[in-house]
Amino acid sequence: MKTKIITISREFGSGGRTIGREVANRLGIPFYDKELVEQVALESGFAPQFVEEHGEHAPNKSRLSYAFSQQGVPGFMNGMSTADFLWSVQCNVIMQLADKGPCVIVGRNADYILKDRSDCLNVFIHADMDFRADRIVRLYGESEKSPETRLQEKDKRRRINYQHYTGQEWGLASNYDICLNSATLGIDTCVEMILSLLK
Repeated sequence: MKTKIITISREFGSGGRTIGREVANRLGIPFYDKELVEQVALESGFAPQFVEEHGEHAPNKSRLSYAFSQQGVPGFMNGMSTADFLWSVQCNVIMQLADKGPCVIVGRNADYILKDRSDCLNVFIHADMDFRADRIVRLYGESEKSPETRLQEKDKRRRINYQHYTGQEWGLASNYDICLNSATLGIDTCVEMILSLLK
């Protein structure tokens, strides 16, 4: 079956979002990143900022997360933790978006969520620390933490989240169709390589 869905998983700062957006632009198909967050927020009842912060990060299994799940409308989250409820909504939204037609989906474990589809190309974008550190400072500015610490913390949260919900190792080449090093190849070449696989 011809590829319809491209999922982009990425190390923080590697340019995965930029690559995904350009692939979508070149193909003239929808690009889901912030739009996905907004849809999950709409269906879950959580604020977009909460979804953005917690949708890809390490699940919180503290008592507080379970206590919070019992608040509000009875049965609202069926006794699930906030993290598990968010994961459930996220899965449903991603599957619905994929069913609508060709698109590019960034992050959110979409590669795993859509694993049973034969029309997906699953891409992982990575790069060395220096490249990513320089890039996040240029894009997001300085912070109290060093760029290296910010990268390590964000990637660690993504790795734990991925392993928790998929049982697989985040970034392991065998989990994807292609892994691209944006530092050595360059952003534009990564775009071209992904597009070449769809011909």
